[in-house]
Amino acid sequence: MAFPHTRATPGYLTQRDTEVRLSRAVRVKNKAPSPVQITAEQILRDARGCQDSLINPPRKKIADFDELSEYRLGERNLFEEKIRRAGCGVSAWVRYARWEEQQGDLARARSVYERALRVVAQHRDHTLWVKYAEFEMRNRSVSHARNVWDRAVALLPRVDQLWCKYTHMEEVLGAYANARQVFERWMAWHPGTDGWDAYVKFETRYGEAQRTRALYERLVAEHPLPDTFKRFAEFETKHGEAERAHRLYQRAAELLIADVKGPEVDAAIVTNQKISPHEDAVRKNPLNYDAWFDYLAREESVGSKDSIRDVYERAIANVPPAEEKRYWQRYIYLWIKYALYEELDAQDMGRAREVYRQCLKLIPHKKFTFAKVWIMAAQLDIRQKELTAARQLLGNAIGMAPKGKIFKKYIEMEMRLGNVDRCRILYEKYIEWSPANCYAWRKYAELERELGETDRARSIYELAIAQPALDVPEFLLKDFAEFDASAGLSGTDHAPRIGKRKRPLPDNTDSACEAKHLKILQAAPRWKNSKA
Repeated sequence: MAFPHTRATPGYLTQRDTEVRLSRAVRVKNKAPSPVQITAEQILRDARGCQDSLINPPRKKIADFDELSEYRLGERNLFEEKIRRAGCGVSAWVRYARWEEQQGDLARARSVYERALRVVAQHRDHTLWVKYAEFEMRNRSVSHARNVWDRAVALLPRVDQLWCKYTHMEEVLGAYANARQVFERWMAWHPGTDGWDAYVKFETRYGEAQRTRALYERLVAEHPLPDTFKRFAEFETKHGEAERAHRLYQRAAELLIADVKGPEVDAAIVTNQKISPHEDAVRKNPLNYDAWFDYLAREESVGSKDSIRDVYERAIANVPPAEEKRYWQRYIYLWIKYALYEELDAQDMGRAREVYRQCLKLIPHKKFTFAKVWIMAAQLDIRQKELTAARQLLGNAIGMAPKGKIFKKYIEMEMRLGNVDRCRILYEKYIEWSPANCYAWRKYAELERELGETDRARSIYELAIAQPALDVPEFLLKDFAEFDASAGLSGTDHAPRIGKRKRPLPDNTDSACEAKHLKILQAAPRWKNSKA
């Protein structure tokens, strides 16, 4: 007997419940790559192409004042709506104020900034204060700008940017006293080293060394750090106060504990003591002039005028013990270097002239002299337009210790001044002092030839070839022949007048002089054979 299907009751299972259900057959997907690949770039390009083109609104042309007023009213409503929104930042207020500034309505722009500052969350934002002050400066409202800066620094004294921009504005305006007052107000809040550095740089830019030194003293008192001491010492070194710098390094070494002092100050102290080896060298051997030169170079780079002069005085006090020129050659350059320092670095022409005079008094001119010192002393007088003093000095040189270089420089000076008569007198003195010097005869004759004095030139040549001794007669004969050729007397031969006469050599036992005249005697037979 078959029982019909009945609703399931508790404790019984129906046929449907006991059936086994199998899943439907699913078609397997083809996982092979597609023959046509699509890149992300193509997808984006297609999406871009499906978008509707943006419609740019037409440009409005304002024809009259009513349209302008309507435009401004609409823009102001938009700005007001933006700043009324919750969470609106400083940028919305700044854009609103700049738009009013572009419209030329400075009062409205100022009102926007003041409204922004009344917002509790924004009056402590230093960016808004900076924008407000820059707006006043752009429109040349200096008093308003100062008022804004004063309010800003009073409200936010710990923000260094406000103080820096305030002092920069005063410096640009040329109100240096106001800038110093602002800096002093800033320093009263005991800022970090950056604030002090800005104040120091301000005074340094305008060459206020004393003010800068006082600032550094306050800085190292408030911030006793290795870097501050090091920069203070470098400042003193740059301004020629080596002793102050040395004391500062010692003070830093005593004040700073070992773990804070660091390697910077230690290295600086060692560097600052580099002057000691030079002092030791000159104390061990005062006549070591090279050591004095090194000492002076070091002192000129870091010392003051007084300390440099003291070292120079100590150096020139070490006079060579023997009156021989070879011992004096290095020593005399100490005097020259001293005089050049006074003239070029210290700009004290009186002291430079006195250095040259003292040097010339010290040199034993009866035994030897230094033409360089005479010439440089005279050139200093010429640069100072003291021609009388220069002539007197060179005249004394010729009278006390004549040398060829001194004659040449003296004659060159007078030639540049156009004093022909003085040049003739000097050439005569030159020839009188050294009659065998063909250079003096030739230059004297050349001077007369340039002046058109042919008779004088011929007389000079005649006197020259009549001398019993000449150093290089071949050059003199060549010039005489050229002179005769220019005068139309090319057939005249003056060589036999020198060659047939026996000319004794000068009384000079110097080997170089004897060798020079020996060459002349050896050249004479060759010249005779060429004429034959």
